[in-house]
Amino acid sequence: MSATVLVLVETIGDYLPVLENAGFELILATTPAARAEAIQTYGKDISAVLTRGPLGLRADEIDALPRLEIITVIGAGYEHVDLQAARKRGIVVTNGAGVNASAVADHAMALLLAVVRDIPRADASVRRGEWSKVMRPSLAGKRLGVLGLGAVGMAIAKRAGLGFGMAVSYHNRRPRPDVEYRYHATAEELAADSDYLVIATPGGADTQQLVGEGVISALGKQGFIVNIARGSVVDSAALIAALQQRRIAGAALDVFDDEPNVPDALKVLDNVVLTPHVAGLSPEAVQATVEMVAKNLLAYFSGRPVLTPVPGF
Repeated sequence: MSATVLVLVETIGDYLPVLENAGFELILATTPAARAEAIQTYGKDISAVLTRGPLGLRADEIDALPRLEIITVIGAGYEHVDLQAARKRGIVVTNGAGVNASAVADHAMALLLAVVRDIPRADASVRRGEWSKVMRPSLAGKRLGVLGLGAVGMAIAKRAGLGFGMAVSYHNRRPRPDVEYRYHATAEELAADSDYLVIATPGGADTQQLVGEGVISALGKQGFIVNIARGSVVDSAALIAALQQRRIAGAALDVFDDEPNVPDALKVLDNVVLTPHVAGLSPEAVQATVEMVAKNLLAYFSGRPVLTPVPGF
């Protein structure tokens, strides 16, 4: 298989042989400067782009790639890929929905445990030679709301229900007839019926600041928020104010509005746990996502349907 792939993703270096062994020629451009240079220098040769949701691919970049035929996105989100520009050109767009669901769900539960049980502060206390004990809530028997019951949301719900004995409910664009979890018609209704709210919905215009003041207030003073979806789903200013004023108990965040820039107001709070968008990063998950990219590219350039097209493509 001979096709030139522009690789924009910075976290998959050890797994690039999967694509090389499939016969693809790779151009690595994992910084903004390298990306611009690669498009300018090799634009006429590039027939595929490998990106991820927050990195995306802009309309002007698509225009600068006259031979581009397919955009492959690692992970479920594709919020910064200009789908209109791709559709206008007849470019196929694929994603990796569900491939890293297990890793993301594991991280979501780890964040939930960390913030509810106050693990970071307890660890820091011991390291300082202290022996400070604080009573914290448990997970067993609590109500977990899952905002977005796709592959990741389902994996979180199963871990919470079967592993921790939590009562799970959810909000989706529409109810799922294949699950027994309680459905709520709005995000606010879900928050009002939850002790802990985990955000697992895709990013993009449809979910922009879906978790705003109303949802946060509905969750209440004893509530915790975990976000492993996209920073854009949460009204960050409203969340920070609620955390500062103790109108919710805490939050654990793996995603932010302007990555890698995290607001200083979040960094100084003692009721927040922060991680650098690593929920989907495990050797198993990255291997699987790159293998899915390879399968989609091989299918496309062999004239077969791609395995995981973005809806509408």
